[in-house]
Amino acid sequence: MLPVVALVGRPNVGKSTLFNALTRSRDALVADMPGVTRDRHYGICRTGERPFVVVDTGGLSGTEEGLEGLTAQQVRLAIAEANVLVFVVDARDGLLPQDRSILDELRRSGKPIIAAVNKTDGLDIQTSLSEFSVFGIGTTLPLSAAHNRGTEELIEATLPLLPPESEEAVEGEDGSIRVAIVGRPNAGKSTLINRLLGEDRLIVSDVAGTTRDPIRVPVERDGKRYTLIDTAGVRRKARVEESVEKFSVIKTLQSMAAAQVVVVMVDARENLADQDLTLIGHAIDEGRALVIAVNKWDGMDAYQREQCERALERRLQFVEWSKRVFISALHGSGLRELMRAVVRAHAAATKELGSSELTKTLERAYEGYQPPLVRGHAPKLRFAHPGGSNPPTIVIHGSRTKHIAPAYRRYLENFFRQRFKLEGTPIRISFRDGENPYAGKKNVLTEGQMRKRQRMIREMKKRK
Repeated sequence: MLPVVALVGRPNVGKSTLFNALTRSRDALVADMPGVTRDRHYGICRTGERPFVVVDTGGLSGTEEGLEGLTAQQVRLAIAEANVLVFVVDARDGLLPQDRSILDELRRSGKPIIAAVNKTDGLDIQTSLSEFSVFGIGTTLPLSAAHNRGTEELIEATLPLLPPESEEAVEGEDGSIRVAIVGRPNAGKSTLINRLLGEDRLIVSDVAGTTRDPIRVPVERDGKRYTLIDTAGVRRKARVEESVEKFSVIKTLQSMAAAQVVVVMVDARENLADQDLTLIGHAIDEGRALVIAVNKWDGMDAYQREQCERALERRLQFVEWSKRVFISALHGSGLRELMRAVVRAHAAATKELGSSELTKTLERAYEGYQPPLVRGHAPKLRFAHPGGSNPPTIVIHGSRTKHIAPAYRRYLENFFRQRFKLEGTPIRISFRDGENPYAGKKNVLTEGQMRKRQRMIREMKKRK
């Protein structure tokens, strides 16, 4: 399971800016005024050797009333859930009494603490650090989150403090397929698992948000073993009121990271929401095989089904490689096809690819359609080899590969997908430029210059 790192501090010290720098996103709203962040944002930092969840929290103002009090509750939930705490302070404001009270609360948690002294650009770094040395925190780092300075050092200091790889992350080595069931609240996730088990193993209610913690259930069906992970429903933060439910979204992200196949459940009676697309995006970011389960298909007339299919076709073009299965978790229709789609997606995601087959396929793709010219020269693609599985990763070596256009990358992905029948899994392609053997050497003729010189020598001999 992915460990959790929480960013904590006063308002307007740069926590959201640091969050965006660590996650390489713009998910957190940033403004030059205090109190912009009230809820918490979550994302995944993949820059270091080991990914981890980053939580951006609202600023602790010291007030326990109104919105500021609710913000403080969210911060404390983040502190309780985190494995490492990053205490963000402002070098320009200097040490304030409020910083001391926040640090006292962080220390009571017993969690490892890193002090990040932000906004040090234009200041004497040693002077800024010495002011905060009274904290007595072993790791105190200078930072400029706005200019992405010091973030790599922060990541390097954080990684040793994270707990060792959890044994739960390798659950399923008994041959079972780990399947995370995700979706918005009341999409029918627990109903689906109960139907697959043939018993009321999980609580089912019409009240959205019944499930809050991921629940792992082993099940065997048609000779195949699975570990089903039921997760809490994820909905837009504007509709989330209970603080306990708010934080369960992190556990959903962790469950997706621990799974091999992600089943995103969509309510056929409702329009495909942005939150559904966000969940699908998280699954792709994790490189997980994907199956779309369109639930509550029963009870819809022919016109409603046609409209639903058109909407799905339009909005799911970016994952057209994923299998869509129409089911009724309540009545059990379509479940056999759903589990078959899971098996096929898992097989594709873990398929072993050989270097010779990949290279031959690359040659066919290159002959059929060459990449556009760059400054009068076409990028050359020479050979390919596997770079890993789940998701299938293909490493392509050549020259001028840095100029490969996104459209040509998609062309190669589709070509490899069709050749190896990789249904239901994303494909990652990594380009590597071959080194020029003459790079850095002076007075060395290129191959073309050498031929021209030899031709001149032959002509001179003929004249003689």
